[in-house]
Amino acid sequence: MTEQTRTDQTRTDQSYQAGDFKERGQLNSVQLNVVTLVDMDRAVATQSLDGCLFMMDNSVGGVGQGTDHLETVCKQGQVINWIIRPVDMHRRPDGTWPPMPKINNLVFLDIEEGDEDDPAERRMMTELKVYGGPDRMRDKHTAVYYYWAGAVMTTARPALYRYRLVLELETPHAPTNLYLNSPHYPALRVLPTT
Repeated sequence: MTEQTRTDQTRTDQSYQAGDFKERGQLNSVQLNVVTLVDMDRAVATQSLDGCLFMMDNSVGGVGQGTDHLETVCKQGQVINWIIRPVDMHRRPDGTWPPMPKINNLVFLDIEEGDEDDPAERRMMTELKVYGGPDRMRDKHTAVYYYWAGAVMTTARPALYRYRLVLELETPHAPTNLYLNSPHYPALRVLPTT
């Protein structure tokens, strides 16, 4: 590795860790993906999502990759796709697929001091329709993942918006599916469009 390459790498590392978002480079101008992997066996066994969610995104400057409290950096008006799938996504020996998680809702929380655990009073996202029809395609021989898509409101003021995932987990040996809320709050850091 040449000295110039090391210097360039150091600059890249420093700019990625910069406190000022202007120094972090160009934000993604297209859709962002927030991918959540769910440890279905543990979640069903404990009836909790604590320690069962692993989130990643393709935003520039996001914090908490691989955790359940991911902070995604986005712009006003940007489309975000929340994709969810189980950690174990392999076809079983009998030809069936493992139980699947599904996002039932995203509940954005209030940003006013003292109300941080209450649902937001203002709308944060415009929900988009599902592209395709995962529910109609799903059968025991088809691997499908579920997602929720929305566009950040162009009127959303620049701030950190925490949210709660409301998930439905398929439980193959129980009469009904399991519905759980995320115990820790991921967030969107909305930056102004300039």
